[in-house]
Amino acid sequence: YPSEFLVQKITEDNQIPVHLDVSVSLQYVAGLKGNALVEFFHGNIAEVENEELRHLMWSSVLFYKTPNVEAMACVLLSTKAIYFLLDDSFIHADEHQSDFWNKENSDCENSSFHLSCCFVLKLNDLQSVNVGLFDQYFRITGHSADHIVTCLTRDSYNTHTFIQQLMAVLSLLARTPSPEPVDKDFYSEFGSKTTGKMENYELIHSSRVKFIYPNEEEIGDLAFLVAEKMDSLTNLQSLNILLYLLAFQVNHVEGSTQNTSSLQPKTLILTSSDLFLFDEDYISYPLPEFAKEPPKRDKYQLADGRRIRDLDRVLMGYQTYPQALTFVFDDVQNQDLMQNLTLDHFGE
Repeated sequence: YPSEFLVQKITEDNQIPVHLDVSVSLQYVAGLKGNALVEFFHGNIAEVENEELRHLMWSSVLFYKTPNVEAMACVLLSTKAIYFLLDDSFIHADEHQSDFWNKENSDCENSSFHLSCCFVLKLNDLQSVNVGLFDQYFRITGHSADHIVTCLTRDSYNTHTFIQQLMAVLSLLARTPSPEPVDKDFYSEFGSKTTGKMENYELIHSSRVKFIYPNEEEIGDLAFLVAEKMDSLTNLQSLNILLYLLAFQVNHVEGSTQNTSSLQPKTLILTSSDLFLFDEDYISYPLPEFAKEPPKRDKYQLADGRRIRDLDRVLMGYQTYPQALTFVFDDVQNQDLMQNLTLDHFGE
């Protein structure tokens, strides 16, 4: 029997981001309120009778086995596991998933019954959690390639809240403690705390799950990569990354009856002189322990880059969050504007 406060909190969090399309089955879940949501969890999702639902979050997710397919999921955290409730169309989105998802309900495809698949990651199988730059996403790692999931929250608040709830739930797990040292002396007995210790931006939780945070070297590597894409005259010392943001690039689909647009996930990086869009690999880095070869693509691939001095105007939409921004750049590329004016007006 969850408290009224918890039920109210979970109900408030049960909202699909307005800019993302979801199936009818997930819309049904998003329509549940209060105790109906808790009963739905216990009746359809929970694997153990006495587990408690502690947190709910809607997020885009990526799986290690299918790094190119971003899917919308309802993420449910209980005292026993993390459940990812997915749209059934996700199974058919990639032909390489047949061995990943054991599909047995093929007879439901042509009926009016809307099927959702649920991916379960038990807390006992959890090994580490990697938090992305500026808390824009986090990766959950289990014991095999099937058990690696990245949640692209694109929101530092949602990331922070989930991590806090996960740490609280992990504290309830009864795991066997680490073996004690044979020779106990004063320093080893009173110097080390079991609540968790910091090691190279690694927080080792009392449940022995590692929480790994990005260090300053990652920002330095990113700044170096950005400097490579800019003019060679740029001094790396003076390069500052002002903003790192997981966003979507809007591509308008021409020739359609309605004004539809497709959203392409991009990483936006703003420096004091340039604006960049990168295609980033959110799931493969840092390499899991069992990976035998490096990923097929680099972590950052440049998709577009423009100089701030070429920016003509910024158009802002009037809708609520998430806000749409249109950046309008001059067509003049890598040329001084005054030279062009001289040529246009005084040259032949």
